[in-house]
Amino acid sequence: MSRIRRYVHSWIDNRHGKARARYFFRRRSFKQMSLPGLPGSAEFEQAYAAAMAGGPLPSTVGIKRIRAGSIDALVIAYLNSPGFLAIPSPATRTTYRGILEAFTREHGSKPLAALSRKHIEAMLAAKIAKPAAANHWLRLMKQLMRFAVREQLRGDDPARDVEYIKRRAAGFHTWTEDEIAQFEAHHPIGTKPRLALALMLYTAQRRSDVVKMGRQHVRNGVAQVRQQKTGAMLAIPVHPALKAILDATPSEHLTFLTTAYGKPFTAAGFGNWFRDRCDEAGLPAHCAAHGLRKAACRRLAEAGCSANVIASISGHLSLREVERYTKAADQERMARQGMAAMITARNARSHD
Repeated sequence: MSRIRRYVHSWIDNRHGKARARYFFRRRSFKQMSLPGLPGSAEFEQAYAAAMAGGPLPSTVGIKRIRAGSIDALVIAYLNSPGFLAIPSPATRTTYRGILEAFTREHGSKPLAALSRKHIEAMLAAKIAKPAAANHWLRLMKQLMRFAVREQLRGDDPARDVEYIKRRAAGFHTWTEDEIAQFEAHHPIGTKPRLALALMLYTAQRRSDVVKMGRQHVRNGVAQVRQQKTGAMLAIPVHPALKAILDATPSEHLTFLTTAYGKPFTAAGFGNWFRDRCDEAGLPAHCAAHGLRKAACRRLAEAGCSANVIASISGHLSLREVERYTKAADQERMARQGMAAMITARNARSHD
């Protein structure tokens, strides 16, 4: 047996008097499966992509005996459910698996029926030092318990009334115009940092999507973007300022942005690299790559765009966050109108 691609092994099947190549996906802790067709064919590539995106199996599988009615059994059922497998982002599925694996390592052998609201609240309280991560954990627990009720694995939902931890933090800082100008003054057009800023500022995309963009994705002045997180396909007209920067920045790779070794960035690697470029420009620590996505949405709102128009560019599935920008822009616009009206009325009275 020989390996022809990463995690793919082949062997010649001489059964039935006819030699035939067969291919298998084998990766430690992942589900092993047969791959149809020949490497390069549509059916082979689809099966290979599905195998790679499937993520590792829960650590409990094959290590300990799974008892019916246990939390282990619930988690395994959930990870193999259509709802979980239909999550479009492989990164999200991997994150969920990691959280659930940690949960089962501590509580997997316990009976699901014994899990109560007070237990979930106690586990949540233990995570209070990191409220964002704690709320993310609770959100997944709520999904897991709703699944348990739907599948009739228990009659009630112990997570239903558990409240999220209230946070005062507003999330990532939205870049101001002064901060954008400071970065642009330090990194001129034609440099990689300036291109990185322009890609985020004029497409309103996440860093995980920006690092995958290349010239092959731009056709007739429109950038085609498939979002990693949502799976949504977006068509975004290229802003003239972005086009000018793209034209002025040399690129010989499939992605606009590459590492010092000519390789595509990972999302995390790009975030660290961009933070260093912000330091070079003397920007404060709160200026992060994601804040430029928020700045793009702010600019669109200040230009009078509706929440739906902004979401058509940014790809937000919920309008709730986008509406924050439109409300802020509307408030400032109406405040200016109100002050202008007061000044006009005062001038009119002074001439009477």
